[in-house]
Formats: sequence, structure tokens, C-alpha cells
Amino acid sequence: MSTLANEYKASIAPALMTKFGYKSVMQIPKLEKVVINVGAGEAKENSKVIDAIITDLGKITGQKAVPCRAKKSVANFKLREGMPIGAKVTLRGERMYEFVERLFNAALPRVRDFRGINPNAFDGRGNYAMGVKEQLIFPEIEYEKIDKVRGMDIIFVTTANTDEEARELLTLLGAPFAK
Repeated sequence: MSTLANEYKASIAPALMTKFGYKSVMQIPKLEKVVINVGAGEAKENSKVIDAIITDLGKITGQKAVPCRAKKSVANFKLREGMPIGAKVTLRGERMYEFVERLFNAALPRVRDFRGINPNAFDGRGNYAMGVKEQLIFPEIEYEKIDKVRGMDIIFVTTANTDEEARELLTLLGAPFAK
């Protein structure tokens, strides 16, 4: 079991319980899943782009990515329904905690001029979304082997009811929020 999952049970959950005064352990917010999404508009011309994205996401997360397909046809973008235009991975359980730990402790500190992540990117229901400009911040990606620098969206889905609870949960998990 990852150290972050053990730490959640040992110190994070009790800290949240005392801070927010929950009556039951079932009220304590948990990290439910982490979704990593990469969109690629150039995939409509070159089908190998999706394969490269899936490979990169597989290296970063340790789990195979699924291609995302267009839901509607858009003539202006030369896009047909069903064309692959991105890839995503949904992490839960052990892999999720490992990824979160690597993201907060290894990847984000490698970002140039890093001052912390935006503390206001919550959706009002306790979920947090952030963007990464390049996949090179992850130690698993080798600079020589990538075809193009791509960004990704990372969404943290929690069971928290408010943004304040979710912010406290992510802070205790090690999220480097900007002051």
C-alpha cells in the first residue's frame, strides 16, 4: 500500500474529522478518483498522435489510456463523429494515491518558475481541476522519445461537499497551493 494511502488513514482522516466536526467517519471527504485527460486536435490528420498520447499516459500513470472520440461532427473543424480526438485515464485506489504522490512531490516541483497551483480552481462541489503545460515534468517521460510537447488536464474528484473541505483534503495530501 502506498505511503499516501496509509497516511490518509493514520493522520489525514482524523485531522479532517476534528477540523470540520464530523459525527461519523463516513462524512470524512475522500479522494474518489483522478482523471487525466489529453486532447489532441491534430489527431484528425495523423492517427499516430493518439498512439503516442496513450503510450505517454501509460508511462505516467501505469495504466492504459482509452481514446476519446468526437461526439458530434463539426464541418468547420473538419471533424467527423467517432473520430479519436484525445485520450484519458481514470485512476482509483492504489494507483491514484501513487500518482498523486508523484505529481505533488516529483513532477510539479520540476515546473519552471513554479509558485504553487491555483487555489481557486474548485468547481463548487468539492472537485479540483488543474492543467499541466507539458508532459516532460514527469520523470517517466524521456525528452528524446517524445514527438511533441503536449499538455494535460488533471481532475481530482472528491467526496467533499464544499470547496473548503476539498481544499483542506488536498492540502493534507500534499497539494502545493499558491499562497
